[in-house]
Amino acid sequence: MKTLISLALFTALFVAACSEPEPPPPRRAAYHPAQAEYPPVQQPFPQVTPSPTPPPDYNVQPSPSPETAAAGAVKQTKGDIPYGIPVPNKPGFVTSPYAPDQGYVDVRGFPPGTEVRDPYTNKIFLVP
Repeated sequence: MKTLISLALFTALFVAACSEPEPPPPRRAAYHPAQAEYPPVQQPFPQVTPSPTPPPDYNVQPSPSPETAAAGAVKQTKGDIPYGIPVPNKPGFVTSPYAPDQGYVDVRGFPPGTEVRDPYTNKIFLVP
């Protein structure tokens, strides 16, 4: 009986040793920024230098439509245009003469007497 158990154990170990071991799970390669995933670009992109554009002129009035051109054929003169109202203790800010309760209008950088457009009513007034 001892021999039979020894023979069975020996056979089991022999069969286990002869079978192929399981392959390890595939490993994913770690990402390294230094490794290039794509081939390098052969020709660099051309350098495009933007052409200098003038700063936008916020005082330019849009061209009137044909209906308003016929109705408003009379152009205002500087004597007819009101001045903005300076805000106390805030140099460079005025309130619009057309919408005094709407808020402040920033006129820093505009010399006195310049026509500016009221952002609330789109009407023109002068910088004091």
